[in-house]
Amino acid sequence: MIDIHHHLIYGVDDGAPDVDSSLQMARIAASEGVTRIVCTPHANDTYPYREDVVLERFGELREKLKGEIELSLACDFHMTAENIQDAIAHPRRYSIDGKGYLLIEFANHVIPPGMDQAMFQLRSAGYTLIVTHPERYPVVQQNPELIATWMQQDCLVQVTAGSLYGRFGRAAEALANELLERNWIHFIATDAHRPTMRPPHMRKAFAYVRERMGEETAQRLFVTNPRAAVEGVSLPAQPEPEGLWEDRPLRFKLSRQGGDMGSGGGAEGAKPSFWKRLFSK
Repeated sequence: MIDIHHHLIYGVDDGAPDVDSSLQMARIAASEGVTRIVCTPHANDTYPYREDVVLERFGELREKLKGEIELSLACDFHMTAENIQDAIAHPRRYSIDGKGYLLIEFANHVIPPGMDQAMFQLRSAGYTLIVTHPERYPVVQQNPELIATWMQQDCLVQVTAGSLYGRFGRAAEALANELLERNWIHFIATDAHRPTMRPPHMRKAFAYVRERMGEETAQRLFVTNPRAAVEGVSLPAQPEPEGLWEDRPLRFKLSRQGGDMGSGGGAEGAKPSFWKRLFSK
């Protein structure tokens, strides 16, 4: 298996706090059957992307883990105006191994006006966009039609492994399973942050998907599609996403609180004027 969303690099965000934690996380992942980890440090207002530090520690970890597990480098890319401008100015900088697949993250509660245009600009710059854990955003749980809109615009979807069996709340579980049933998922990843808090467990999710949807689906979501993203090639033929182009709204039950835990590590949404600045330049 290949885990395309994993906060392995220590001391750069709210993921692994030190090198020992990074090594422990990688070895847990390997014991779960993961052969490659895509390291995805945050790039947001709280944790700016410090490329020099990221590259140094990525190289250190790759050397220490040689022969145990393979590493790739990407970013948990928050959709802020400053990030988008930089990504367009430096095509593929934040993508998986610089080959074009970009994991994008939104604010938990707000999708600002102008987001569709920003995503279009990133695609025009050569990125293939992967929307990370949409099932966990309260704003998406309240407006699940956003996922259909993104997929209709050629975005891909990554769901968190633990969401499938309730680790991120009932609403995330219900929405993740609805997406699974409809073939609206392209990748399943851990979004691991610590050895014990949000650990890199993949085996249980793989078994869950295989039991519910069959071996082919499990292989596609955990192995085949992630390999294509790492290699920077087009995904193989995917099953038809049920109801994507018809008037068939997603149906799932929100928790009594009306939301979920959210994505964690993200900043709050920007004001509309923020986006006006981006597109007026």
